[in-house]
Amino acid sequence: FGEMLPMERLQELIEALDRGFFLDSPAFHERDRQVREEFLAREDRPAALAGMCYATNPAALRDELAAFFDPPEGPGRAPKRNPGKRLAGLIAPHIDPRRGAAAYAHAYAELMAHQPPELVVILGTSHYGAGPELFTATRKNYLTPLGALRTDRDFIDRLAGRYAGGDLFADELLHRSEHSIEFQALFLSYALGIHGFSIVPILVSSFHEMVAAGRVPADDPRGGSFVDALRAELAAEKRSVCIIAGVDFAHVGKKFGDQQDADADYVKWVEQEDRALIENIVRGDALGFFRAIDKDKDRRRICGLAPMYTQLEVLRGRPGRLLKYDVALEPPTESAVSFASLAISAWF
Repeated sequence: FGEMLPMERLQELIEALDRGFFLDSPAFHERDRQVREEFLAREDRPAALAGMCYATNPAALRDELAAFFDPPEGPGRAPKRNPGKRLAGLIAPHIDPRRGAAAYAHAYAELMAHQPPELVVILGTSHYGAGPELFTATRKNYLTPLGALRTDRDFIDRLAGRYAGGDLFADELLHRSEHSIEFQALFLSYALGIHGFSIVPILVSSFHEMVAAGRVPADDPRGGSFVDALRAELAAEKRSVCIIAGVDFAHVGKKFGDQQDADADYVKWVEQEDRALIENIVRGDALGFFRAIDKDKDRRRICGLAPMYTQLEVLRGRPGRLLKYDVALEPPTESAVSFASLAISAWF
């Protein structure tokens, strides 16, 4: 700005950045080591966003989540159970629960209306994964204010043994702060309780490089190997299984890098494109799903592309049903996020 910057002021700035661990420095690497060791030594994964995105008190939390089910936007608090029918898959949002309340409620009311699964594979969107690993598992139980969801460590270890595309535990620290699985664990604990089933939490990192290259993820050695490994493990599984994808859809507007704001016309276009994309999910068409995003190089920034595609590949050909679609507008940033809940037909 044309002003002189005294060396002591510059030094103060550098020291402040270092104290905040913003610099690639010995202090940062020591802090990184401490955080990793502390997290990896834990038996459980704490609820990172309790108290910020949802209540920590169990009674208050139950009341808060129950209200999400209330009509007219919600499906009602007492879904009618369909005995003998099971879901193969569920697509649920990972937006803040208070913004996506009705869509979460429609997803988990559908789960409550079917026979409870004995094993739930959760494919969460990894917002922070930036390395070569696309899939990241953890053996840790997921804690919620309503209790701990037990992670099936034996299943995860068998899956890791089958997977030839990388190391499922190389980036395990990603689970520490990631909300996409945490929010599914929260609603599972409300909908099913904490007993009678176990979970397999897996984060799926960005497929952007494949979209940029126009390369189908199943043809990538990592994507193909993971899908094959999970299919094989599920084929040998005697328990009933549901695969949940914790995902959002479009991220548009100036907050996300668009030149234009997310006005009514833009949001209308987003919804049209989203619904066309959802038709591929309804048909159980993983390739069509990817091609629909690849045609404009993911212009809408589909946040759940990677876990949804993976889920569709594993459940290839099984039809889905749209339960709820919504768009959260953010006028201060002239932006919007879309999300949906869908059910994928039951195992027989």
